[in-house]
Amino acid sequence: MTKAPDLPPIPASTSGAEAGQSGRKAGKTGTGGGIPPEAGAPPLPPANFEELRALAVAIARGEARVSLGSKARAALGHLLELSGHPALLSITSLAEHLGVNPSTLTRLSHALGYPGFPAFQRVLLSSSMNAPGIFYARQAEGALVAGNSLRGAVTRLCRENQANIDRFVDHFDEAGFAEAVTMIMAAPRVAVHGIRQFHALASFLAYGLRMIRADVVMLDGNNLGIAEGLATLGPQDVLISASCTPYSATVIEVANAAREAGIATVAITDLASSPLVPSSRAAVLVGHQSSFISNSIGAFMVAAECLINACAAHRPEETRAALQARARMIRRLGIEV
Repeated sequence: MTKAPDLPPIPASTSGAEAGQSGRKAGKTGTGGGIPPEAGAPPLPPANFEELRALAVAIARGEARVSLGSKARAALGHLLELSGHPALLSITSLAEHLGVNPSTLTRLSHALGYPGFPAFQRVLLSSSMNAPGIFYARQAEGALVAGNSLRGAVTRLCRENQANIDRFVDHFDEAGFAEAVTMIMAAPRVAVHGIRQFHALASFLAYGLRMIRADVVMLDGNNLGIAEGLATLGPQDVLISASCTPYSATVIEVANAAREAGIATVAITDLASSPLVPSSRAAVLVGHQSSFISNSIGAFMVAAECLINACAAHRPEETRAALQARARMIRRLGIEV
């Protein structure tokens, strides 16, 4: 069993309930929703899964009234990805699944403003009742029981990707996604950064966005170079950074440097506790749990398609004109048969 996440005691002047209220306030800036209590009423902890995730994002950005250690933030981030998992039904099984002590989960519950783990558990379970991803997860387990057949292995991986896409839809943060679209379409220039597997995602995003608007570039060593490319961006421009567990140190450092330079960043990542979230103005969170031999990016590619389509719909007339111009040039050069 791994060491329990480091959870600080709750200061007397900062209750976990106040942190929940901070998560609601963060919703006004695109990180989630929630209605504040009436004047004079005590602040409340997150009442549903959406508010809980909004609070986790606010904590990562240092915008909440409660702070958690890095291990505690990581535990909270992983908890938010366990929708439909049977480990949520018991504090003992959940602690074992996360590799922490049950008392750690109790302290985390109190830090977030809940009277105890059962209240925290109810919010975690609220997003699992009708999650279609449960069906695919069970199908994947069935494929394992069937043996090591080629069909079974293919079925398992496909069902896992379906489950990741379902979780993306079930936990969709519309306000945060809309903020990302607005930022991208309002920026004079957009740079996209991802390395290793996420270089493919970055390339796909750059290609799709260039179909509908100009001045979208890849930030990589094969172009101007990362430092040189980042130096060409200004405060009105946008950087899209993409990475997931285990996070690429270079991508994190570039996102931090962009923030220091006043460049707004859109993070495409996996967890609310991702190191890309603190430097971001908008975050698109996508799950990637699967039996693939490396990080699965199937659901990330679908999320990228959604982002490109949403950007296209943001300015329909300009998009139509850009696509028509593109089609004319393709015909002129005889690119397609």
